[in-house]
Amino acid sequence: MTDTKDPGSPAAPVPADPADAVGASPTGAADASPSGIPAFVGEFPPLIQSQTAKALKMRDGGTELYPNTFRPEHGTGGIRLEFGETPREELEESKPFRKIAGRLMARREHGKTAFYTLQDPEGRIQLYLRRDSVDPEIWELASKLDLGDIVGVSGTVFKTRTGELTVNVGRLELVTKALWPLPEKFHEMDVEMRYRRRYLDLIMSPASRRVFEIRSRTVEYLRRFMGSRGFLEVETPMMHPIPGGANALPFVTRHNALKMDLYLRVAPELYLKRLLVGDLGRVFEINRNFRNEGISVKHNPEFTMLEFYQSYADYGMLMELTEAMLSGLAMEVLGTTELEYQGERTSFKAPFRKVTWKGALVEIGGAPPEVLESAPAAEAYVRSLDPACEIRPGVTLSELHELVFDLAVEKKLVNPTFVTDYPTEMSPLARRSDRDPTLTDRFELFVCGREIANAFSELNDPLDQYGRFAEQAARREAGDQEGMYLDRDYVRALMYGMPPAAGEGVGVDRLVMLLTDSASIRDVILFPQMRPESLWPGRRVPERRFPEARLPVGPPPEARLRMTRPPAGIPPEARFRTTGPPAGIPPGARLRTTRPPVGIPPEVRLRLTLRPAGIPPEARIQMTWLPETRRPARNLAVRHPEARPPASRPQAVRMVPARRPLPGAWGSGPRPS
Repeated sequence: MTDTKDPGSPAAPVPADPADAVGASPTGAADASPSGIPAFVGEFPPLIQSQTAKALKMRDGGTELYPNTFRPEHGTGGIRLEFGETPREELEESKPFRKIAGRLMARREHGKTAFYTLQDPEGRIQLYLRRDSVDPEIWELASKLDLGDIVGVSGTVFKTRTGELTVNVGRLELVTKALWPLPEKFHEMDVEMRYRRRYLDLIMSPASRRVFEIRSRTVEYLRRFMGSRGFLEVETPMMHPIPGGANALPFVTRHNALKMDLYLRVAPELYLKRLLVGDLGRVFEINRNFRNEGISVKHNPEFTMLEFYQSYADYGMLMELTEAMLSGLAMEVLGTTELEYQGERTSFKAPFRKVTWKGALVEIGGAPPEVLESAPAAEAYVRSLDPACEIRPGVTLSELHELVFDLAVEKKLVNPTFVTDYPTEMSPLARRSDRDPTLTDRFELFVCGREIANAFSELNDPLDQYGRFAEQAARREAGDQEGMYLDRDYVRALMYGMPPAAGEGVGVDRLVMLLTDSASIRDVILFPQMRPESLWPGRRVPERRFPEARLPVGPPPEARLRMTRPPAGIPPEARFRTTGPPAGIPPGARLRTTRPPVGIPPEVRLRLTLRPAGIPPEARIQMTWLPETRRPARNLAVRHPEARPPASRPQAVRMVPARRPLPGAWGSGPRPS
């Protein structure tokens, strides 16, 4: 057997001196050593150096390591389906010929015979080679193969005395030479390795492949179901000038050509509802969303949702649609509506349980009735549930209720449950209830302690919507980073008239978790977000550093700063400290300073990356905010903290106004910082 210890383990030694590595040159050049091995191979772990040398020796002997000529005509799944029930004697008589390709996963040698296990996308099958029945070069090639190599074989199908379906190999070709050995067994792969090297996880674990096959079938079913209900699949932007559609912290990127900041979408809701204004009555999108928030077993910064909207519908109609969709999905993928998740049994059989928001707090969470009306009582109850829970000053009653729900209710919702009648404060985009204006026509679906779907009757009153946006913007100004922005263009769209409608978002990742009994959301995402790792174990990868450099001689004395309107309440003076720019930055580069949060002391220091030539790093740029209704001051005086000769004059720094496109249809107002 080939030594298959994973060189990714910390125990794999790495030469401290590159000159000790195979083919390494003192200068680190990429030229070949006298043995024909490229010098950079010396950077690899020792075991990979050995495997590389072996492969290159095979190539020197005339074996092509990476040809692209073999074309399989059959698969292991088709062979098993066709001959799995065929008697052994009939196969010996008919000798059916098959041509397949796949990866070698196991090998057993018995003198002049050898058995291999070959794996392809359809499954596994056994290969049989006999020395005196194949050409000598084929036997020699087989003796040089390692586990993980991809080969193409052709031969006849038969069954062994134990009934194992086997291919008697007549021809063997190397298709791809693997340089990194496979782990001997799947249990040698820890969880982190499975997430980081998903390709290896898929090779070693049929269960992992099944998870992602179910995910693919789930997405396919959802798309087919929505199409059968008359919904039109659409695509909306993934980069937004204003983040909206959910209370979440966005990722920020930069569009160089337009010279503006953009935000990766946290939800496609506002764009999809614009399409309802455009008289597309039923629309849906299976979309990727991005939220710059924490990572847990239930949360990933990048995730997939099904989001759909229907004109002339309310949230009650979407409950019925959701029940039909999920029960049909379970039957399609699992063949039953009954499933088990992490030891708890549940059922997708309709109808689902329904409970109001306040009813869930009292009936399921055990909250005393006074918790529903009193913030001090609610805070005391939260602390009784979790003494370590952090509660920020000024928290609202609805936010305390959310904490009670998270701590005492959510984990108890095992069977599918619609939680309805959310407070208006928690639902800035939902329609007010006709029964109680303090509540909204909204539901969230919970299964096995996880939120699976969120839906509500849509708010189509532009005046009410503008007022709620303004409240959310005020919360942002007060320090709530997840408060929504004021999207004036969306309000303008509502002013053209949006028909009464209802919309829903379904978390595809969490749905697949339920269907596959996966404990973590990372188990159902092919490449979950992870911290960077060193490329080769035991060898630190140097961080990329930009050299410090001065500006070229003779640049203009001004550096352009692009600023946003300061929030109300900031003291008259704010100080900014500048440092030298990286090499290659032009002197006229524009940099943006961000708005300081509320509560920062009078002297706020922010680091800039560009300063005019000749100004020392300690220079302080003093700027004066004008009243909120006017633009910021254009002239900034640069003062060095040390005394200067009387003849020296402060250099003037000119600040050009920001050229950010207006976030909506009307002038100034709260904007993204």
